[in-house]
Amino acid sequence: MEEKKKYLKPNVVIEPLYGRWYAWSHLISPATAAMNITDRHISIIESYLAAPEIHAQSVLNPKMRGGPFMDFKGGKLPEVRKLLEDTLRLQARQVEFSKAIKSLDKMLLTEAKGFGLEELYEKVPAILRGYVELFYDRNNNAGFRFFESLLYQSEYYDKRSQSIALWITNNDHRPFCLSTPRLDEPDILHLNTPFDDPALDELAEMRRTAGLPSLLGKRLGVTESQKPVFDNLFTEEAPPKYARYSGDKIRMRYFGHACILIETNGVSILADPLVSYYGYHSDVEHFSEMDLPDVIDYVLITHNHQDHILFETLLSLRPRIRNVIVPRTCSGKLQDPDLKLMFKNIGFNNVIAVDEMESIEFADTTITGLPFTGEHSDLDILTKTCYLVEVSGFKLLFLADSRIMEPRLYQHIKRQIGNVDVMFLGMECDGAPLSWLYGPLMPKRLARDQDGSRRLAGSDCAKGMSLVEIFSPREVYVYAMGQEPWLEFISSIKYTDESNPIVQSNRLVNLCQNRGIIAERLFGEKELLYHRKPKATEVLEAR
Repeated sequence: MEEKKKYLKPNVVIEPLYGRWYAWSHLISPATAAMNITDRHISIIESYLAAPEIHAQSVLNPKMRGGPFMDFKGGKLPEVRKLLEDTLRLQARQVEFSKAIKSLDKMLLTEAKGFGLEELYEKVPAILRGYVELFYDRNNNAGFRFFESLLYQSEYYDKRSQSIALWITNNDHRPFCLSTPRLDEPDILHLNTPFDDPALDELAEMRRTAGLPSLLGKRLGVTESQKPVFDNLFTEEAPPKYARYSGDKIRMRYFGHACILIETNGVSILADPLVSYYGYHSDVEHFSEMDLPDVIDYVLITHNHQDHILFETLLSLRPRIRNVIVPRTCSGKLQDPDLKLMFKNIGFNNVIAVDEMESIEFADTTITGLPFTGEHSDLDILTKTCYLVEVSGFKLLFLADSRIMEPRLYQHIKRQIGNVDVMFLGMECDGAPLSWLYGPLMPKRLARDQDGSRRLAGSDCAKGMSLVEIFSPREVYVYAMGQEPWLEFISSIKYTDESNPIVQSNRLVNLCQNRGIIAERLFGEKELLYHRKPKATEVLEAR
């Protein structure tokens, strides 16, 4: 009998993994992946095996949910022990690589004293030779940079550790992704599929276009024993058809966190894609994958944090994305991986890197990259940009998690771009300490007070209002607060009305409203329509 074509069920999760851990950007770039394997994954595994009861108690405390604690209720010890064995065996070269980085850091600290560095190349660990350049900064502090493009062609870029987990969900609950790996479970299908495999595009396309599961299963390497779970991921029921926006206005749709869709009848732009894909009932009204267009002309990436680069969303959308715009960098610094290289190596072909104040123009739309300060714990990180999207003269400013350090920077920007119509700003103003995200990359552990003073923090009310006063928006929206329930496994955030970011953002919203500015803290979903502005010539003709 001829096989019927089927669709991927709307509540199927396509979860990217690296060595059975949730794959975020620092697990793609070879150097950061090596450091996270040793100083995050192995460290957490060994801690859990030594004291599983402490982990079980810690994850019950909301204040410790984002800490280095596995969420297995003290169980699964044989599986966790096997994960450690597999990690040490399969990622042995990455472990060696991370140890070599630490050795190089120590060597430069003790032997680079302001004299020429050429002789020190002989003391660079053997496995790093040819992959690093030594340098001094202007204060004679020694450092090194990677030739990152060469690392992606080396054995240290480990596509064998990339895989996907497929499973059906009916709720938003998942353990915190940075501290709990994905182990075997009866209803979860693990496939050793690298992220650049075209078969993943075929899988994603079956959300909207019916296909033959048997053919796809062969391309994905589904075994006979996996077939029952795989077959259950598909349905004959067609999803609702997407109705492309055809009006004459500019439509803004908020998908949660920092994910904004800008649509006209000619173009679609999606900022920081993080979409709740899954077709199950939720107490929070929200747009889902079904509310995204069949073609996304431009995806905008503001910066390299896991709540702004979510490969789970991006890999599922890859067949529909025409272009990805990322901040440009080629620093080679450990803490600052090159996003263009990263995206290209996981199968995104049209990746555009933009400099600060560089514009991309098409039809009646201009996308401009703008400087971005703050939220990176004072590390030397260039891979971050805000975006001005101007459509037919209407200006939307996406400031992501900017924290205004020096108002004059934004005053200089204002002189170039003028006032804006709508401003989006993240206000997670407390932020985690530097070590929460960047700890595995640091040569040595910072003192507690130093670590606490260098935070992944956005704007508070005072800093946010400085930006409002500079750009004079008619509308202000606070976003990227991590409050939506489908964000918790990435951000670990759970606010109350007394939480400082909520207090600060409430204060900013009230101040804006008192000045006659439309303002709101976004949550769940929001849709607005904006009129295009007439060109100067049209205004003259109308007169």
